[in-house]
Amino acid sequence: MTSLIFSTAARFLLPLLLLFSLFLLVTGHNEPGGGFVGGLVAAGAFTLYAIAYGVEATRHLLRVDPRLPVAIGLLVIVTSGVIGLFRRQPFLAARWWDLPVPGAGPVTVGTPMVFDVGVYLVVVGTTLTIIISLAEE
Repeated sequence: MTSLIFSTAARFLLPLLLLFSLFLLVTGHNEPGGGFVGGLVAAGAFTLYAIAYGVEATRHLLRVDPRLPVAIGLLVIVTSGVIGLFRRQPFLAARWWDLPVPGAGPVTVGTPMVFDVGVYLVVVGTTLTIIISLAEE
């Protein structure tokens, strides 16, 4: 697309949408959002960029094949499930840890958050693989 207004807006919206997708990912465990919705927003941000600048510019921006986040996300999901098995609990059983963060105090991290990160990566990778494949035809 050759519209100067659209391409400028896409350039400024991309980081805002990616930041919003991370916000949805982090807050999604207790509020609306999560890995799926955050992943869709992130894929939408890259799709907007692809419409404005083309597929090659988007591939250059991504720097990795969109299938790589799918593989990493599936590995993260399986890892979050296997942690329960090592504790003699069912697959995908939730485990929680308090991590000390300087200046913020202890932050509680659990396997559901790790699972959400995996879902985020799978959704981003799958959606971008489909959209880029369709755009190249």
